[in-house]
Amino acid sequence: MAQSGVRLDPSARAHVDAAINDWLENTIGDAILGDAQNYVHKRSGRLHDSLRREVHDKVLRVGSLDCNYATDVEMGTAPHVILPRNKKALSWPGADHPVARVNHPGTAPAPYLRPALFQRRTP
Repeated sequence: MAQSGVRLDPSARAHVDAAINDWLENTIGDAILGDAQNYVHKRSGRLHDSLRREVHDKVLRVGSLDCNYATDVEMGTAPHVILPRNKKALSWPGADHPVARVNHPGTAPAPYLRPALFQRRTP
């Protein structure tokens, strides 16, 4: 039985993939990044300024690459104990005296990525 079908130019896949990557990066990626930057709490501005978007092999990633507390802001933190790493005690401006540990009550979530991702977008 003879096969009949449509033959595509072998470079078509590369063109389609490039178009998808471009759309993800410059249309959807820019929109999600912009919304995330608008939604993020701007205490010092470090998290806001660290937000980036990148596309690789038709996968869009939006987030912070170098702000170590980005997930804690998005998801919140449970109560936890803070212990000194390099010294014998913890101290900060305004503290009555150095302490060996601090019982942190945790922080409430302040989502900025999820609301940006789930924002309704029109074509």
